[in-house]
Amino acid sequence: DLAFFSAGKGRSKEYVHHAVDAGTVVIDNSSAFRMNPEVPLVVPEINPHMAFKHNGIIANPNCSTIQMVVALNPLHKVATINRVIVSTYQSTSGAGAKGMKELLDQTRAFTNKDPLDVSVFPAQIAFNLFPHVDVFQENGYTREEMKMVNETQKIMDAPKMRISATCVRVPVLRAHSEAVWIETEDKLTAKEARGILENSPGIIVKDESVDGGYPMPWDADETTETYVGRIREDLSHPKGLTFWVVADQLYKGAALNSLQIAEVLTAG
Repeated sequence: DLAFFSAGKGRSKEYVHHAVDAGTVVIDNSSAFRMNPEVPLVVPEINPHMAFKHNGIIANPNCSTIQMVVALNPLHKVATINRVIVSTYQSTSGAGAKGMKELLDQTRAFTNKDPLDVSVFPAQIAFNLFPHVDVFQENGYTREEMKMVNETQKIMDAPKMRISATCVRVPVLRAHSEAVWIETEDKLTAKEARGILENSPGIIVKDESVDGGYPMPWDADETTETYVGRIREDLSHPKGLTFWVVADQLYKGAALNSLQIAEVLTAG
């Protein structure tokens, strides 16, 4: 039997072990078990074999991490990524339905010149953005940023990969976007990277240097793929690449990835 848990870290810690003790395999969408060394953290396009190394629990990664590693992994397999710098542009749905509602309510209030209620986010989100997703840690990074660092290293089995993240909340309803810079061991041209990504599962490349020739949140809304565009050779590093990644974090970043894990298990 399989059970999907998506009710938050606290409830997962309280109830998951009861399901496991009853003989059920749990796919957990919270952060409760992601960094537990005995719990596999799985993105089926990258490490499906890890799903079979479970002890009753399989963790679904953070939404921002999933879409980034789907794009990173094909390039890493060819050229070995040594360093990643990422800035995210995360939609309000990352905070749930209440986050989306706050954006809509504040937008109406702003246009009507009414007072704005700020309750879900740490600051006004309508016509604004802020580099603050989740709580701050002692090292100055937020918990969301450290999830991207630690989870990426675990999923890609790359503990020495150097990663730095800045996570930004933006006034968008759905789909997260990411600006990604990588440094590789072996040089990849933009053309080579484009070809690799075009032939990788779960990825749609939209990369034309024209108006609208790049992925946007509206493109990814309610879709299951990870979109990649703006693929360029980094002018500041001889073995650097930079690109833009967009995905619906409620689909590929959560629900779809969990279902794909289940499909891996049932297919054997």
